[in-house]
Amino acid sequence: MTATTDTAPRTAAPPGPAAPRVPSALRHGATLAWRGIVKTIHSPEALLDVTLQPVIFLLLFVFVFGGAISGDPSTYLQFALPGVLVQTFVFASAGTGVALADDLSTGIFDRFRSLPIARSAPLLGAIGADLVRYLTSGLIMLGLGVLLGFRFSTDPLAVLAGLGLVTVFAFGLCWVFTALAMVVRQPRSVQGLSALIMLPITFGSNVFVPAATMPSWLRGFVELNPVSKLSDAVRGLFTGGPVAGHATAALLASAVLIAIFAPLAVALYQRRT
Repeated sequence: MTATTDTAPRTAAPPGPAAPRVPSALRHGATLAWRGIVKTIHSPEALLDVTLQPVIFLLLFVFVFGGAISGDPSTYLQFALPGVLVQTFVFASAGTGVALADDLSTGIFDRFRSLPIARSAPLLGAIGADLVRYLTSGLIMLGLGVLLGFRFSTDPLAVLAGLGLVTVFAFGLCWVFTALAMVVRQPRSVQGLSALIMLPITFGSNVFVPAATMPSWLRGFVELNPVSKLSDAVRGLFTGGPVAGHATAALLASAVLIAIFAPLAVALYQRRT
C-alpha cells in the first residue's frame, strides 16, 4: 500500500490592495468634492441656506443696532462686516455635520465603501465641497457689504488672505462637527448640539461689538476666544490694523482642531461604516 500525498504546490494568496496613501486620499477627496460642487451648480438653491442667513444678520445688525453701537450704520458696517463674515463661516461649518448625519442615514456612504478609494476620501470630499459653498456665500456677502458702503482699506492680496484665513478656520471646525455626526446619528440632534457650541463662541466674541464694551468677567473669555482672534485678524486684513498676532493665534487654533478632530472623525467613520 502506497500512501498518497498532495504534492501540488500551494499558491500564495494574491496580495490585497495597498493601504491608500495620503496623496491618494487627497486625490480621491478632491474628486468627491468636485462631485459635490457639480451638484451645487445644478441646484443653486443649495446656496440659499448659507447665503440668506448672513445677509439677514448683516442687514439687521447694521440698520437696527448700528446707530446704537457706533453712532451710525455706515461706521458700524466697517466694524461689523468682517465679523459677520467670520460668523457666517463658523455657523455654516456646523451644516457639514448635519449634512453628513443625513447622508449616513441614506446609505450613500455604504456605496462609497464599495469603491477602491481611501476611507477618508468621502469625508474630505464632503468638507471640500461645503467649503466652496461657504466661500461663495462669503463673496456674495462681501459684495452686498460693498453695495451698502463698506470700503476695503488694504490691497487685494490682504483681502484674499483674510478669506483664506477664515476658510482654514472653518476647515478645522468642519472636522469637529464631522466627528460629532459620527457619534450622534440623528441630524436634528447634530444640529441642536452644534447650536450649543456655536452660540457661545460667536456671540461670546467681538464679532458684533468690541470687547472693551463688555463686563470684565466676560471680557477675559472674549479676548481668549479664537473667534475673536480671527475677527481681529480679518478686520486688520480688510481695513488695516494689527494682524500678525491675531492671525497666528487663529492659525494655531485651526491646527489644533485639525490635529485632534480629523483623525478622530476618520476613526469614528471607519467604525461606523
